[in-house]
Amino acid sequence: MLSIHQDQVFPPCPAPFNLAAHALRRAAELSDKNALQILRPTGAERWSYGRLEAAVRGCATGLLARGLQPGQRVLIRLGNTVEFPILFLGAITAGLIPIPTSAALTGAEITKLAALCQPALIVAAAGIALPDPLPCPVLTAAELRAMEGLPPAEYAMGDPDRPAYIVFTSGTSGSPRGVVHAHRALWARGMMHQGWEGLTESDRLLHAGAFNWTYTLGTGLLDPWTLGATALIPGEGVTPAQLPLLLKRFDATIFAAAPGVFRQMLRATLPPLPRLRHALSAGEKLPDATRAAWQEATSTEVHEALGMSEVSTFLCGCPTRPAPAGTTGYPQPGRKVAILGPKGQPTPRGAAGILAISADDPGLMLGYLDAPEATAEKQRNGWFVTGDGAVMAADGAITYLGRDDDMMNPGGFRVSPLEVEAALAPLIPDCAVTEVEVSPGTRIIACFYLSADPVPEATLRAQAEASLARWKQPRHWQRLDALPRGANNKLNRRALAALYRKDP
Repeated sequence: MLSIHQDQVFPPCPAPFNLAAHALRRAAELSDKNALQILRPTGAERWSYGRLEAAVRGCATGLLARGLQPGQRVLIRLGNTVEFPILFLGAITAGLIPIPTSAALTGAEITKLAALCQPALIVAAAGIALPDPLPCPVLTAAELRAMEGLPPAEYAMGDPDRPAYIVFTSGTSGSPRGVVHAHRALWARGMMHQGWEGLTESDRLLHAGAFNWTYTLGTGLLDPWTLGATALIPGEGVTPAQLPLLLKRFDATIFAAAPGVFRQMLRATLPPLPRLRHALSAGEKLPDATRAAWQEATSTEVHEALGMSEVSTFLCGCPTRPAPAGTTGYPQPGRKVAILGPKGQPTPRGAAGILAISADDPGLMLGYLDAPEATAEKQRNGWFVTGDGAVMAADGAITYLGRDDDMMNPGGFRVSPLEVEAALAPLIPDCAVTEVEVSPGTRIIACFYLSADPVPEATLRAQAEASLARWKQPRHWQRLDALPRGANNKLNRRALAALYRKDP
């Protein structure tokens, strides 16, 4: 039997379609119900479905009144505040294309992204880095909030295959790469609601991530709203140590986070969580020890999912079909997944290969921004090739074997080593970075460099902090006499990781 799995066909996206209209389709019916609560130890900021939709559609009216035209791009420079989802959905309501970005990006990083995406408008909160020079007008967060009371715009309905939003991911070339998603991407998330999340209208889902992360935007906000559930998001400044009490106090029934957050929460004694039904993990591999510790502490299961920015999650365990021990789980119902060999054909089941998803998957991106050749490189014989090594068992369960390239994934964020090395080159031109495991299940970025004498670590850290967002910055610095290279002088990153030592 070949390594191809699909147990049902997901219905096509209806047309005309608008992602924001679909996300808020229950708003009129559930006008007084809490759609969003932004949590802090001192209380919560509450938004009803009625208030949220009014703010989104008022935002759309305000954006159009500024002369923006459908199809133009809006760069989001906001933190973990309600303005973020209001702008994201407001822009899509108006037929504009929002571009979520992390508030942690430095001026140099956001300048590079702005040059790639050429926004017509930037919406920014105070204190968050902006492109230099500014490529377009800037709207403040306060000006955005003033739009909430404007008359509601109509949803811009249209082809579900037209662009809806753009997210950036680290490319293997070392340069950030824009991923263009269609409006149908939200329709495709219907495969996750029961195929992974086990989500219902009565749930209160607490997601520990930042709004700009696609994991948070999808699982933390859009999925609950599509079904009429309540989204719980920690406010800015909330630490992992504070999450257990927030879970209890606000009656969360589902908890979602990256594995690193689970590890940090488990360092303290968790309170009883009688309302919690299960937890969700994505972003990086969940260590077995972390899973076991969480289950022992909370008496709930953790259901893990594997995905990527180009298609979101598509492999997982779920409450009705947990992943067999040692595996990532099964393709979500409706997904068509294969394991491909060197010639791009499915391998026999039980044989390792490269994980691929059907190029016809409704959740798959439209393509990389202004990069048709890079988009074409990921296509092979009707499959989108992920670059992840995997093996499919006889029953369709898939075991993840790791990346087939040098991309790093500490904390659930994909990072190109080339991007980090380029940022450090002005100070240490002969350097190389890779991901290393510092303790079971905990991985960090380590930088190895050549120099006559060790460079003070404070100097190295300052260079990284000035040019890289926090999750891209090395956490370990180590001087070497030579970098490991092969016969063709190519850097051997696997050998590099073996040189890591805790006390250089």
